[in-house]
Amino acid sequence: MGRHSELQRRVLSLYRNFVRASRGKPGFLPRIRSEFRKNAQIPRTDVLLIEYLLRRGQRQLEQLRGAHTKRMGAFVKTAEDTP
Repeated sequence: MGRHSELQRRVLSLYRNFVRASRGKPGFLPRIRSEFRKNAQIPRTDVLLIEYLLRRGQRQLEQLRGAHTKRMGAFVKTAEDTP
């Protein structure tokens, strides 16, 4: 694989920062990996969406780095929840 674009470098940097920030906080790393894998399916040409997700990721990273963040929860929609 050749050189990464600026946008790809920013995404990789964000991922590395998330991994570093998740150390010592149980349960975060699998969720981080899952989210990045899910968003890896976004076409490279959808720059606006990628930029939006980068900004959202930066805000979430700052929250994760906060001293008060100890764990993370998530809501999961089950088959029983759908009408």
